[in-house]
Amino acid sequence: MKITRLETLCLSRPHEPSCQWFTARYRSVKADCAIVIAHTDAGLAGIGEASAYGVPSRIKEWVDWLAPAVVGRDPFDLTAAPGPCGRNHAYDTAVAGIDCALWDLRGKIEGKRVCELLSPSPPDKVRLYASSGCRYDWRERPEQVIDEAMEYIALGYTAMKFRIGTEWEWDGITVDRFLELVRALARAVNGRMELMLDGNCRLTEEQALPIARELDALGFAWFEEPIPYSQIDGYARLAAAVEIPISGGESFATLEQFRPYLERKAYDIVQPDAGLTGLTEAVKIARVAAHYGAGVCPHSWHNGLMAMANAHYVASLEGPGPRILEICMIQGPLQWDILSGPPPIANGWLSFPAPGLGVELNDGLTDRFPYVEGPYGVQVERRER
Repeated sequence: MKITRLETLCLSRPHEPSCQWFTARYRSVKADCAIVIAHTDAGLAGIGEASAYGVPSRIKEWVDWLAPAVVGRDPFDLTAAPGPCGRNHAYDTAVAGIDCALWDLRGKIEGKRVCELLSPSPPDKVRLYASSGCRYDWRERPEQVIDEAMEYIALGYTAMKFRIGTEWEWDGITVDRFLELVRALARAVNGRMELMLDGNCRLTEEQALPIARELDALGFAWFEEPIPYSQIDGYARLAAAVEIPISGGESFATLEQFRPYLERKAYDIVQPDAGLTGLTEAVKIARVAAHYGAGVCPHSWHNGLMAMANAHYVASLEGPGPRILEICMIQGPLQWDILSGPPPIANGWLSFPAPGLGVELNDGLTDRFPYVEGPYGVQVERRER
């Protein structure tokens, strides 16, 4: 069997005004998706989602450019897909999409789930955590994040991650004011869900330390990317100062990029994303992270096909750390409507219903979700109070 063609679908769906989410200084106006399809001369095809952070139209350009190096190869040749470089998001995400599509294809050929190709005895489902906390506004009603947590508990989720809200400078938000909201959230949840906080690299080290200590006291599962990712020594100091795991690395595409963080014990949990690294590189990252005693919990923010790839990755993990998968709660209909059939989610768990990644594409996607060029988020300006 040979690979005969690579195809890329570029998709978008504008958010209705009521569904646009707003965090930091950005309002999200649409959802994007890039899907790579690896066709073969036997009629089988593998599918993989590339992280839309690489920009779908640019991802397609790179997939087309790389196609001559992939077409004609055996799908089981692990060198058929090039590796990520860590310097160009469009290139890296294109490579990741190709790599995930080839793993889906291998699973279909073998009649096995991808996690079975990656690990000798994987589970048949993984626990999910609801990922959002991107809709509360410090100026209007920050307690919305508590309402959101209650919604996820009602849906059966046992864990939730939230962010730090709209730009603090606009409304004079301090660490103490933020922690008031965090404590209120923890009281409302009352042990029914694990909680995680994502700082989105927006805090200073001086702000992050007291927040980390309070999250530690409240029993949070981890504190994600509190400060700019370039501040490796700051991460190392934070990780050494508190028991709560400090996590990060969602924007890294290669094992090499994780090296200084692992060597300096700056991350307790690393968070590669198969939509950016590909599964092949993600497996390497997990093995080296385990050597350093770090856990792995992938970033998984976009659509359902990428969630399936990251779910198989979670199921294959064998080292220390959480066995839980991020699922975006605010992506809109594009997230699961790209796939045929309903999402394989029940009571906060995602299952693997079939060989390969376990899902197939819906029909007529480019007609239903025509690609809208341009950024998915627009910058918002406000006067400070």
